[in-house]
Amino acid sequence: MTRTIHILNGPNLNLLGKRQPEIYGADTLADVEAQCRAVAAEFGLECILLQSNHEGQIIDWIHEARQVAAGIIINPAAFTHTSVAIMDALNTFEGPVLEVHISNVHKRESFRHHSYVSLRAEGVIAGFGIDGYALAMRRMGSLVG
Repeated sequence: MTRTIHILNGPNLNLLGKRQPEIYGADTLADVEAQCRAVAAEFGLECILLQSNHEGQIIDWIHEARQVAAGIIINPAAFTHTSVAIMDALNTFEGPVLEVHISNVHKRESFRHHSYVSLRAEGVIAGFGIDGYALAMRRMGSLVG
């Protein structure tokens, strides 16, 4: 097994820093990647950051991770609340899974309070902005270390 962590991001996160900065902040996905790489290096880990607006692509990446990743950090974005398929794919992954949300989904609309991914994840980090990814990477370092 490699010491690679896959960081998977769902729909609209390609617009991070541009879309609703009052909710998601001004940082970009490139900023997330830089922060995660720095923390991963502290643990001797590597990370691969991927983003897609397509549910099937995220499922394919989870399937690929089964063969090559030590863990998955996932921000499924809107698929959090709708995708049994992503949950099922995560259930086929044997390593740790951590769920991240930039905003505090529990302070938002009621439909955002349910997560299919949480049924699989070892932990959930929400409401810390992009720092949630670094927190997840630190936790992942202790889980796969």
